[in-house]
Amino acid sequence: MKKYADTIFKGIAYAFGFAILALLGLMVWEMYVGAGLAIEKFGLKFIFDTNWDPVAEEFGALPFIYGTVLSSLIALLIAAPISVGIAIFLVEVAPRWFREPVGFLVELLAAIPSIVYGLWGIFVLAPIIRNYIAPVIISTLGKIFPFFRGPSFGVGLLTAGILLAIMIIPTIAAISREVILAVPQNQREAALALGATKWEMIQKVVLVYARSGILGAMIIGLGRAIGETMAVTMVIGNRPEIAKTIFDPAYTMASVIANEFTEASSNLYLSALIEIGLVLFAVTLLINIFARLLIWSASGGVRGVKR
Repeated sequence: MKKYADTIFKGIAYAFGFAILALLGLMVWEMYVGAGLAIEKFGLKFIFDTNWDPVAEEFGALPFIYGTVLSSLIALLIAAPISVGIAIFLVEVAPRWFREPVGFLVELLAAIPSIVYGLWGIFVLAPIIRNYIAPVIISTLGKIFPFFRGPSFGVGLLTAGILLAIMIIPTIAAISREVILAVPQNQREAALALGATKWEMIQKVVLVYARSGILGAMIIGLGRAIGETMAVTMVIGNRPEIAKTIFDPAYTMASVIANEFTEASSNLYLSALIEIGLVLFAVTLLINIFARLLIWSASGGVRGVKR
């Protein structure tokens, strides 16, 4: 028995590894089967159609795809510089006694349930945007770009984007911090020895060395923003139309499934919601695969420099 122990263990490990792939394939297959009616009736038109009318059984996913992508991009544009700044501060600037408490508080944001974020978004963030932030944006950018014009009701794309940004900051900051920590110390010392200031060392050595990993962290954060459900559902307004301004109510793929799945009164309605889930699953999976490839690329770059 001892002779075959390694072989048995290897077989069990392979079985567990392939079980993950089998589970992933089963999830895709079940969603594809569940979405069969909608796929058969609408085809690719489902992705590009803007009409969502359960009464007439006309379904198009474009407003939800648009709301998902736009709210997630707003979140990424806000969260990315803040998260990278936090990571740089924790690794390169903060003293050791201050580094751990701040890092803990940042990571603590990831432990807050999304429903709590949603409640805070409704009762605190939405009034702030309606009364203070929106008037400033409308009176400045709104005069130049129609996309930044009002009126603002508090709930809408901007509110959802800001709330998502707060939620993905811990993810991007934590990964960026680990990537920056992986930069060899001799790279920093070499730059400082050549006369670079600390900012020049961070800008031209640390960030250049870690850029692939930081980009991967951003894409992982984007993947989380795309899949977020409850918090976004509570602040985005839930209107199945393509938003014409940043303050308009909108809908995301995750929120429409959460809101309307239990109300699906026909097989085609239910199938259309499952197809939206299939599209969301595909988008999130592709984003995470791309992020993983970028992180692997960053690891390869580190090994290449060491050689």
